[in-house]
Amino acid sequence: MHNLGMTRSSYQRTHLLQTPDTFIRTTMPGMKGANAIVHTAPQLGAAFTEYTVEFESAGVLGPTPAQRFVYVLEGALKVEGNGGSRVLAQHGYGYIPQGAVHTITATEKSKAVVIEKKYAALTGVACGAAIYGDAASVASTSLMGDADLQVQTLLPESVEYDFAVNLMSYEPGAALSMVEIHVMEHGLLMLEGGGIYRLDDCWYPVTAGDFIWMAPYCPQWFGAIGKTRARYLIYKDSNRHPLGEV
Repeated sequence: MHNLGMTRSSYQRTHLLQTPDTFIRTTMPGMKGANAIVHTAPQLGAAFTEYTVEFESAGVLGPTPAQRFVYVLEGALKVEGNGGSRVLAQHGYGYIPQGAVHTITATEKSKAVVIEKKYAALTGVACGAAIYGDAASVASTSLMGDADLQVQTLLPESVEYDFAVNLMSYEPGAALSMVEIHVMEHGLLMLEGGGIYRLDDCWYPVTAGDFIWMAPYCPQWFGAIGKTRARYLIYKDSNRHPLGEV
């Protein structure tokens, strides 16, 4: 059915809300049996790229000039490189350092979100090692003492890594305790549930499948609405001085 030009998607100077009805599929060099939905990229003004990949069975993700984080939404992916291989099932994730030769192949029809960022190197500090895990085994902590708002940290909070990826879960009715305004930018994919997101001076209903990009210093706030928990995967740059290497 034609939607007569209506959509919840919105692009503003400080943020983007991208809803599934506006997704466009494309391919990238080296990608086979797969399509990418590019959510954010330097063309938008972001310092990173985030996209969802829809794989056919045996589909392959192409190479990257950057470090890479992958989180499996559906199905399973086989990651090969550094003399070994492993299979990431649903909710499995992996971090691959910049320059590490690897291949990622779907063992069945699958979907994954991929985050890529050029590494901001520091003199005398080695890039972080590859990491693989399962979100189900990652301990959660409450945010600012609120037991109804839980955070799972998927990457080490150490200087070897220049970005963070977290899972945030809100019980029905839970909300951030403040409007946040900060130097980090975000990429956010809604995984479950929904609620209201404030971005700058705009208020948006959001639900599973939506993507949000937030520029540095964009005022932001979220409150969960509904009878089930709301959950999202969120990226931010971290562990670097705003002026560069010190």
